[in-house]
Amino acid sequence: MAIDYSTQTVLLTGASSGIGRALATELAARGADLVLVARRADRLEALAAELRTRHRTAVTVVPFDLSGARVGADLKAAVDGHGVVVTSLVNNAGFGTWGRFRDEDPERLAREIAVDVSAPVQIAHAFLPDLLAAGNGFLINVASMAAYAPSPRMAVYSATKAFVLHFTEALWAELRHTGLTVFALSPGATSTEFNDVVGTEEATAGARKRTPEDVVATALAHLDARDPGPSVVDGSRNRAAAALSRLLSRRTAVTLMDRITDPARRAPSAALAG
Repeated sequence: MAIDYSTQTVLLTGASSGIGRALATELAARGADLVLVARRADRLEALAAELRTRHRTAVTVVPFDLSGARVGADLKAAVDGHGVVVTSLVNNAGFGTWGRFRDEDPERLAREIAVDVSAPVQIAHAFLPDLLAAGNGFLINVASMAAYAPSPRMAVYSATKAFVLHFTEALWAELRHTGLTVFALSPGATSTEFNDVVGTEEATAGARKRTPEDVVATALAHLDARDPGPSVVDGSRNRAAAALSRLLSRRTAVTLMDRITDPARRAPSAALAG
């Protein structure tokens, strides 16, 4: 059944920039009301004002840190406090770290796991009763091409995204006959602030970057498909790389990624990174 966006109130995390901002813009253009969640209140307010003016849609701003221990319950309470009932959810927020695992700050790694893994799980669980009650919405979790192979120098990030991919595909199977459309979206290297947060361009060096608008087009085309599958990869090169990763042995896959992510031995193609 095609999504009637004019009936949707979509909660979108990580909405202040990049893929989240592009998705908020396109959903508003299609008539959806929005609940925008991110840490940077000023950016959220500016985006909300723009979307209200341009598309005459209702936009609720909820500045929120997604690294808290009770993120699902606390975010649900904050949204309920605005009197808003969410019918669809996009867990887009996330960030990565780059470097040798032994050199990483353990507190930053803990926050990375909280935002990339715990937050999507808790938020999905907290809002799922409302999504199921609506019966015609969607739940999208943003994974990554990094989910498809272990990534040395991004060991924790690739592991978190593998979790998101498998978690979401399992939810697809559990919920596929409920009227709720569920899938994981896996972008590759994209022109966002990802590298700024990571702190180095090495995280996606050598990869051909797609735009946030490219990623959103892929997501919404999959959402509008007659029978969406449990996951979708953005970009033909990335889809080919994801398919290849399933054919490789675990040893070969991680050895290839070690070469791709090694600044001193950069492979000609970094298609699996991102």
